[in-house]
Amino acid sequence: MALYRILVVDDEEAQRQMLAGFLEKQDFSVKTAESGKEAIILCQNNNFEIALLDLKMPGMDGIELLKKLKEMNTEIQVIMMTAYGTVETAVDAMRLGAYHYVNKPINLDELKLNISKALEKYYLLQENKYLKEELEGKFKDLQIIGSSQVINEVLSTVSRVAKTKSTVLIRGESGTGKEIVARAIHALSDRTDKRFVAVSCAALPETLFEAELFGHEKGAFTGAIRRKEGRFELADGGTLFLDEVGDIPLETQVKLLRVLESQEFERLGGKETLKVDVRIISATNQDLEEKIKGKRFREDMYYRLNVISILIPPLRERKEDILVLADHFIRKANLKCGKKVNGITPEVKDIILNYDWPGNVRELENVIERGVVLSRTDVIDKNDLPYLGLTKSREISSSINLSLREMEKNHILNILIASDWNLNKSAEILGIHRNTLRLKMKEYGIEKSRM
Repeated sequence: MALYRILVVDDEEAQRQMLAGFLEKQDFSVKTAESGKEAIILCQNNNFEIALLDLKMPGMDGIELLKKLKEMNTEIQVIMMTAYGTVETAVDAMRLGAYHYVNKPINLDELKLNISKALEKYYLLQENKYLKEELEGKFKDLQIIGSSQVINEVLSTVSRVAKTKSTVLIRGESGTGKEIVARAIHALSDRTDKRFVAVSCAALPETLFEAELFGHEKGAFTGAIRRKEGRFELADGGTLFLDEVGDIPLETQVKLLRVLESQEFERLGGKETLKVDVRIISATNQDLEEKIKGKRFREDMYYRLNVISILIPPLRERKEDILVLADHFIRKANLKCGKKVNGITPEVKDIILNYDWPGNVRELENVIERGVVLSRTDVIDKNDLPYLGLTKSREISSSINLSLREMEKNHILNILIASDWNLNKSAEILGIHRNTLRLKMKEYGIEKSRM
C-alpha cells in the first residue's frame, strides 16, 4: 500500500525510470517529470511529501523549480540530485529550503536514508502545524454573522446542541461557513479546553485515510519510520471534525462506523485496542441521500452521523445578511492590512446585493478583502472589485434561466480563464481549497485542453 508520494524530476529518461522503479519497489507512489514546467503541473494536481529534483536541467533548472514548489507547498521536502562538480550549488539550494542533496551517480541506500529522514521532518512540520493552530487561538473569531431568520435558527440550534455529546451533521454549499459552525459548537461545549481536530476528507487520497484517522505503528508499511498518532487520538477528549464526509471511501466507512459506535480502534499494524472519547461533527455539501441510493455512502453511517442536522443556507437565500457581512469583513480586512476603509459606494452595494455568490460567504470575504487592499480612498468602489465576474455573472443570471450547477460551472470556468488556469490563484479567489477546486473541475468536466 503506497502511502507516500514522491515526485522525480530529471531530464534524463533512463535516470527517471531507474529511480521510479527503485522507489516503487519501496512501496512509494511515484510520478515523474522531464522538466520544471511539467513538474509544476503535476504539483498543481497532486500533493507530494517528497520531491527529487535534478539540479541541472534545460529551461527551468532545479533551483528555480525548488523556489516554485516551496511557494506552492511549504511543507514539501526537496532532495536535490547533483553531479560532483555542482555540490556548492546544491548547498545553496539547502539554504533556499531543500532538505538535502545526493551526488550522481546516486547511491540508492543513501537516497533511501535521506528520504526516511525527510519524511520524519515532514511529520514534525505536520505536528507543529497543529500546535501553532492551538497557540494562535483558533476560537477567537467564531462570530456567525447575520441578522436573517435562518441564521438566527442556526445560532439557536448551535447553542442547544453544544453541551450534548450527540453527533452533528452540518449541511450547506461550499463557503457557507460549516467549519465555523463546527468550531462554535466545540467552543461552547464542555470540551472547549481539548483539541478541535479538522480532517478534510476531500483532500486525503484514499490510501491515506486509515493511516490519517487511526494512526500507524512503526514498520506497519514501507516508510512508516515511527509510530504516528491518528486524528482520533489527537482529538481524544475533544472534537473531531470530518469535513466533506461524503468523500470518505466505502471501505473506510466500514471501519469508521465501528469507531463511531464503540469509540475503539487499532492503529495500522498494531494489535492494541485503543479507546477514545471523541465527539464527531461532520459536514458535507453533497446530497448524501442520493449517494446512499447509488451505493456510494452507507445508510447506517448516515444515520450514525446525522443525529442532529444543521442546514446553513447559501448566501443568495439570505441576502439581508450581505451588507452586515460586508461591514464585518471590511473591519477585519482593515485590521489585517492596516487600512482605514469605511464602507462601499452605492454602486458596489447594488452589485453585491444582486450577485448570486456561488462561493457564498467565503467568496464575499475574499472580494471585500481585495477591495480593501486595492482601495485608493476610504470607500470601496467598482474599480476596486477583484474581477469583472461580479458584473458578468449578474448579467448572465438575470438574462438566462441557468440552474445552480450551470452557474457554478460558469463561474469556476470564468475564474480559471481569468487567472490563466492557475489552480492556486483560482482556488484563492473562489475561497476554496485547491483539492476542492480539482474535484469541482472533474465533476463539471472542465479541462483546459477542451476550452
